[in-house]
Amino acid sequence: MTWKPHATVAVIVEDDRGRFLLVEEHISGQIVFNQPAGHIEEGEAITEAARREALEETGWEVEPEAFLGMYRYIAPANGVTYFRFCFAARPLRHVTDQLDDDIVAAHWLTLDEIRGLGSRLRSPMVLDCILDYRDGRRFPLDIIVEPEAK
Repeated sequence: MTWKPHATVAVIVEDDRGRFLLVEEHISGQIVFNQPAGHIEEGEAITEAARREALEETGWEVEPEAFLGMYRYIAPANGVTYFRFCFAARPLRHVTDQLDDDIVAAHWLTLDEIRGLGSRLRSPMVLDCILDYRDGRRFPLDIIVEPEAK
């Protein structure tokens, strides 16, 4: 059997009131909460994937400012491995209410509200990434080396 991990991005977006941008989404018949996140498309720059996913899932344009890290998660339900490239991003502006079909809504939530979601978080990475962000973890974006767009 060939191992095929999934390459994904996620963005931690904090507003000036200390709230974090999360999405409420339908996944496998459940409603869960996650950062704006999704798969990197073939040929897409990783930071561009982060911008695109945030816009598609929340209606917000964001600007990645720092790299938080690459997180590995193995989904207990199916054994699939996910590699999540997580970014800290600044909210620029809300531009649309048209969201991806599986998104119920976008929410600005405090850390306490997020902790209160417990098992309704899509994975442990949701809270782990926020806590790393709150602890000051930041790497420059140029830590990610990609070929220049042609």
